[in-house]
Amino acid sequence: MRSLPYVVWAMMMAGTVALAQAPAPWRGDNLQYFAKDIPRPQLIQRMREFSFALGVRCQHCHAGGDGVSFDGVVFASDDKPTKLKARAMLRMVDHLNHTTLAQLPGRAEPRVTVGCATCHRGLPLPKSLQTTLIEIVEKDGAAAAVARYRELRRTAMVDGTYNFGEWEINELARRLTEAGRSADAIAILEMNGEFYPRSGAIDFELAQLHRARGEMERAIQRYRATLDKSPNHSEAKRWLAALTKP
Repeated sequence: MRSLPYVVWAMMMAGTVALAQAPAPWRGDNLQYFAKDIPRPQLIQRMREFSFALGVRCQHCHAGGDGVSFDGVVFASDDKPTKLKARAMLRMVDHLNHTTLAQLPGRAEPRVTVGCATCHRGLPLPKSLQTTLIEIVEKDGAAAAVARYRELRRTAMVDGTYNFGEWEINELARRLTEAGRSADAIAILEMNGEFYPRSGAIDFELAQLHRARGEMERAIQRYRATLDKSPNHSEAKRWLAALTKP
């Protein structure tokens, strides 16, 4: 039977070997926003949140790899401008949550905070539906914007990426009108009327546009349509009376 000192020595040596073979604690490289000692699972979860909020994969910010797997991805690299932008955006979000919103009088409880998804909602570049469509109008015309809107209603309405409410498009028409593009505004409002057929507001805006363009018969028709849907619309009554008086 082996002596007790030998057994103790053997156990100590086994522990030393085990310690020597144990992997070093994980530590991220080139972490400038997150804490240097952030646990790896926590960091991965934050990365997943960014991915879902912007609708992108890791290679949107990180250099290298084939765009599908993690093979060849250099996570420590700052080569991509999107990674530098991401750090700036994270600091901006911190400032909004901890400084700007913290100063609001009578802030709601539980507190509402800003996150990536607040603006991005699944888009790498967070543009509203208005901005998306007005850019198409300016580049390719109203017909192209109408076609894009119909496509987006089919493909993106469920996931909440855009606001498809009536007034989002009414406001788009107002912006086009202010830019001197009344014909484009009319095309956009006529499209909106297809999806909100009970809206007197759409007919009234169309009436106003036709009147401004000197298209009085069309204006009269739209003022009447406004009153069919909103019988107490005072402005529609006033303009209809002015255009139809003997």
